[in-house]
Amino acid sequence: MKTEWRIFGIVASFLLAVSIVYAVWTDGQLGHVEWAGTTALILSALLCAMCGGFFWFVSRRIDPRPEDRPDAEIAEGAGEVGFFSPGSYWPLGLALAATIAGAGLAFWQIWLLLAGAVAIIFAACGLLFEYYSGTRRTAEH
Repeated sequence: MKTEWRIFGIVASFLLAVSIVYAVWTDGQLGHVEWAGTTALILSALLCAMCGGFFWFVSRRIDPRPEDRPDAEIAEGAGEVGFFSPGSYWPLGLALAATIAGAGLAFWQIWLLLAGAVAIIFAACGLLFEYYSGTRRTAEH
């Protein structure tokens, strides 16, 4: 986790520096600070700092992974990465539901936004419980 918190820390520092440069530059060009971009850059820096702080906090409490040790061998990182569903259609449904909700938000149609939100909840539950019900149900559950 050392690598992750360092990357987020570097990006947060960069965004903070860019926000200062942006504020000074727009003040010189326009005669006033352009607050929308400055605020967006500062909030982005804070978000990256928050993620970096979380990774730093976690990295102090777990054993170093092979990626974090300079003396590690490549074979130490081998093994199962995780489980990825090979034939699931739920991500497509979730993307479609997010598109509907996004269109409702973009055009400020409350009925479309609510329909998209309900569809997002339905698709997220379908994705989450895919292997606990239906034809893909496993024997140990």
